[in-house]
Amino acid sequence: MSKKILCLCLWVAAATVALGSLLPPPRLTVFKPKHPITTVDSIAVSDLHFSIDVAELRVHLNVTLNANVTVKNPNRLDFTYANSSAFLIYRGKEVGEAAIPAGEIGGGAAQSLNLNLTLMADRLLSDSDFYSDVISGTLPLQTNVKLPGKLRLLIDISIVSYASCDLEIHLASRSLDQKCHYKAKL
Repeated sequence: MSKKILCLCLWVAAATVALGSLLPPPRLTVFKPKHPITTVDSIAVSDLHFSIDVAELRVHLNVTLNANVTVKNPNRLDFTYANSSAFLIYRGKEVGEAAIPAGEIGGGAAQSLNLNLTLMADRLLSDSDFYSDVISGTLPLQTNVKLPGKLRLLIDISIVSYASCDLEIHLASRSLDQKCHYKAKL
């Protein structure tokens, strides 16, 4: 009787080893880290005050952009991200910023971030291209969002998600054209 039990145990052990070698470990399949997806859902001009003072040869500009950004976590694990910022760029120079507070997105969930990017007009007024853009009626801008974070499996896995949008603000109609690009790095 004990030989039969020993033989059965050996067969079960051999079958377990055989199946274990054929099936990949769950950490390489189910828990394999995937990139969080950052998308810019909309960007709108929420405040625009524009005037030209011909007597003093000055341009007065105040622009606030409202950006709705969604971060989707396709992982089964929580994605924890650190404090970050969204930047407003004019011809390669930073002219605006919005803080993104640290947070956590559950596995398979998405989180909406509402960002208000305020244009720092004083940085624009010193740029000679700005005046020609104002005269043309179109202001080219770019937004950059970088969201660094991590997933915790057995160790912390660092992930950075990026979103970049090229914008054209049409000053007369107060409208906006946008084209966005997304990427992520493990």
